[in-house]
Amino acid sequence: MVIVYVLLALAVLAVLVAANWYLWRRLFRDTTTGPGRARRTGAVVIAGGWILAVGALVAERAGAPFPLQRVLAWPGFLWLALSVYLLLAVLAGEVVRPLLRRVLERRAPRPAPPTPAPAPAGAAPSVAPAPSAAPAPPAEPAPPAEPAAPAQPAPSRRLLVSRVVAGAAAAAAVGTVGYGTYGVLRGPRVKRVTVPLAKLPRAAHGYRIAVVSDIHLGPILGRGFAQTVVDTVNSTRPDLIAVVGDLVDGSVKDLGPAAAPLAQLEARHGSWFVTGNHEYFSGAEQWVAEVRRLGLRPLENARAELPWFDLAGVNDVTGEREGQGPDYAKALDDRDTARACVLLAHQPVQIHEAVRHGVDLQLSGHTHGGQLWPGNFIAAAANPTLAGLDRYGDTQLYVSRGAGAWGPPTRVGAPSDVTVIELASTRA
Repeated sequence: MVIVYVLLALAVLAVLVAANWYLWRRLFRDTTTGPGRARRTGAVVIAGGWILAVGALVAERAGAPFPLQRVLAWPGFLWLALSVYLLLAVLAGEVVRPLLRRVLERRAPRPAPPTPAPAPAGAAPSVAPAPSAAPAPPAEPAPPAEPAAPAQPAPSRRLLVSRVVAGAAAAAAVGTVGYGTYGVLRGPRVKRVTVPLAKLPRAAHGYRIAVVSDIHLGPILGRGFAQTVVDTVNSTRPDLIAVVGDLVDGSVKDLGPAAAPLAQLEARHGSWFVTGNHEYFSGAEQWVAEVRRLGLRPLENARAELPWFDLAGVNDVTGEREGQGPDYAKALDDRDTARACVLLAHQPVQIHEAVRHGVDLQLSGHTHGGQLWPGNFIAAAANPTLAGLDRYGDTQLYVSRGAGAWGPPTRVGAPSDVTVIELASTRA
């Protein structure tokens, strides 16, 4: 098994080295005429970006001093996103490159036909002298001409094409990452979804649940971002708030002040919380205690009987490593099956157990909707539902894209959201 992991790590390393060499070649080597400062600068930028990225990842997981995490996080995580889109843009440029070269070849001026050289100034036509003519005096020598400045050679078509493609690729990558980062930092947008439940009584028709997932407070997204999320949620005036995991990436000691605005969440039937996988990387027990102190009600494999339906919650599957995994029997057995049941579970893969236990609606997050295109294809392969509302037998599953972001504070093709689920009674 160890050999397999070593071989896998070496394969990943080889792919990364090859991809970054290709980036350096297209962005720096092919756009310059020879070795020099530009090529050396390019190598330093690419290597330095990856050193910062690896440092940011290691610092977060190893629990390095929080100021160090902050120093590394912004440049390191942004480089991760930028390198992805630089690579994609340069690859797309391979399609444009031959087309651009053909256009330049067609527009290149054709060489003019050769013209005879003019006779030297002052030279007489070649005519035989008359016998009686006196010999002409010798002409005075012309002054030496000033030496002309050497002409600068125009860049070759290949070099010009490489510069145009590299510049366009860099602009596209920077623009994509910049806009995706702005989308995260401005805060999530409100999404509204109506979910009909057959067992829901008529009196509960229109009941609103605000679903918040994957806030990921950490060295980048801090107290200001948490306040933005809280204000967004409260603006929807929900009846109940469900925080379905991955609240933080760090300890209570480092991120307790950042999470403090959660105490301002307001809903008629309270705010509820279940753990996500990142809570188990950050000290789940301490965070459960902290959110309880802030006024949220943790559902650790537990159930609460609300006026019109049951609200249940299970721990994330990552908790199994610490003996704190999901216990569906504890949360869902012995309930009145005539009542509708809404289950909070962080990962969509937990839907299969929800179906077995007769849950009517499961609310999840975890996927981020892929966060960075084309990561959505990978996330879709690993989860039964990537985002939105889906049905599995008699159980419906709603997956939020999440309010924040993990790693790069950037989203492309997967905008962040706070979802208001409006329950609809089929008896209404």
